[in-house]
Amino acid sequence: MRRIEGQARGIAKMMEDDRYCIDILNQMAAIEAALRSAKAKVLSIHAGHCIEEAVQSGDARDQREKFNELIDLFGKVRR
Repeated sequence: MRRIEGQARGIAKMMEDDRYCIDILNQMAAIEAALRSAKAKVLSIHAGHCIEEAVQSGDARDQREKFNELIDLFGKVRR
């Protein structure tokens, strides 16, 4: 996230300096890729921790809740 933050500051500076639009767009694409990667990592952590915990608990209600959260997350991550 710190890298993404640095990239965003870099883009702001590029815009202030009136840099070439294509260069700015390329940097924006790099940020989007980094965000997609970060979202995938957080989703993986969630699946590996929260979902596993619900499965091991044996609590059917908690399992359904976590499963539904996971389905919602897949939809949001795709955007």
